Amino acid sequence: MDESRQSSLTGAGAALRKAAPPPALCGFLLLLALIFTASYAVGVGAGPVAPGMHGSGTSRDGGNGGEGGGADDMGNMQGGHG
Repeated sequence: MDESRQSSLTGAGAALRKAAPPPALCGFLLLLALIFTASYAVGVGAGPVAPGMHGSGTSRDGGNGGEGGGADDMGNMQGGHG
């Protein structure tokens, strides 16, 4: 009886079953896609986090949005002179 089961699995059906990913992997990937879609929709609905903030595209001052730069970027703070 085992031989009849093995013979029915030969051919295209057996090759397709061996090539298909396990159902748990398919379910996980589907859940991952649904969570990503939902989080993207919530993010679009919430709008920008910092509307006045500009991208860090290429600029002359090293890409920090035209703010000047370096370690002295803290305004009037004194540097360790207790």
